[in-house]
Amino acid sequence: MRRKIISLTVLAALVATALFALPLGIAVWQYYHDDTKGDLERAADAAALVVSADLNAGRTPTVPPLDEDDDEAEGEVGVYAPDGRLLAGHGPAVAGPVERQAAEATMDVVIGREGDEMALAVPVVSGSRVTGVVRAALPLAQLRMRILLTWLGMAGLAVATTGVSWLLARRFTTRLVRPLEELAAAAGRLGDGDFSARSPRAGVAEIDQVGEALDATATRIGETLERERAFSAEASHQLRTPLTGLRLQLEAALETPSADPYAAIRAGLASADRLERTIEDLLALGRERRAPRAELDLGAILEEVRQAGEALLGPRGRELRIRREDPPMAHAAAAAVRQVLAVLLDNAVTHGRGTVTVLARDAGDALAIDVADEGPDLGETDPFATAPTGHGIGLRLARSLAEAEGGRLRLSRPDPPTFTLLLPAGTST
Repeated sequence: MRRKIISLTVLAALVATALFALPLGIAVWQYYHDDTKGDLERAADAAALVVSADLNAGRTPTVPPLDEDDDEAEGEVGVYAPDGRLLAGHGPAVAGPVERQAAEATMDVVIGREGDEMALAVPVVSGSRVTGVVRAALPLAQLRMRILLTWLGMAGLAVATTGVSWLLARRFTTRLVRPLEELAAAAGRLGDGDFSARSPRAGVAEIDQVGEALDATATRIGETLERERAFSAEASHQLRTPLTGLRLQLEAALETPSADPYAAIRAGLASADRLERTIEDLLALGRERRAPRAELDLGAILEEVRQAGEALLGPRGRELRIRREDPPMAHAAAAAVRQVLAVLLDNAVTHGRGTVTVLARDAGDALAIDVADEGPDLGETDPFATAPTGHGIGLRLARSLAEAEGGRLRLSRPDPPTFTLLLPAGTST
């Protein structure tokens, strides 16, 4: 890419130089021709003024020498008789067509090419009679040398301009390409899984916009993967509740061989169904898009909580109480509410004692579901923080699920430990 940009810049400089150099070269050629004509005309007029008196008197004129400081010092001046003879000065012995045309007195100045010289002739007139012709000439080689030297100077300037363009192209190409290379390196690190990779700012608005978009993408991907890892870890903990219930039922059946085995099998199948439902709920909740929230069937949810609670608490000799105090209608994903209550129930079974009470009540503009047990006072501890006791793992998942449904999950009382799930009442999203 560097080479292409430099090549295009140099090519553009060459094209621009050529477009300017061609008409400028023609202008230089024309300028030197006009300038030479003016010099010859001044030299011829000056000589004509000097020799006019001698020519009018019939004397042989004396041509003054050229000024050595004059640019035309290499030229020559000659005086010719009307019949074409060279009277004085330098020039061909016989007048050429330029001098003969001037001798006819039809033009004040006659200029043309004679051999390898540019010649200019002016007539010397006395009354209506031509008494002589003054000829000034300059070798064409000298004129060509002046033009060539100027063209060489222009060519040198063009080469210098192209060289400067090449240097500037290299400098600005480095400034332009280096941020792109760094941006590509950052994209490569992002592709390798380094979501902390950030692209540097180049000071070029367009490149910085691409870098900002890439950084935002890296941040979103990193956050998404982090959420998925956290959700997977917490969801695996959530599967423990139905597995624990199934294990307790099977252990209870083994400890009482005289009991009806079909009852144990039916209870085990019910626990397996709850486990399957839990897996389906977690998969549904882990998807990016969810279905619109429907009206929550609180009765069915509490019935499932009752079945799961009896399977978990019964073998431990503990009781489950479920009460309803005019709970309002709410709109929420049943899978999310079911999993939140499963976490709270598992927390009460694992870390609590005595009877577990589930109360669905009206909390003003919200449906409140309290889950309490007779366990020890939690004091100032934060049950939602991950701790060695294991409280925070499932509770963090439950709180995130509640917040995703527009609700809240909090510890409403530390003694006895009571967790409350709040869901907006009478709203649909």
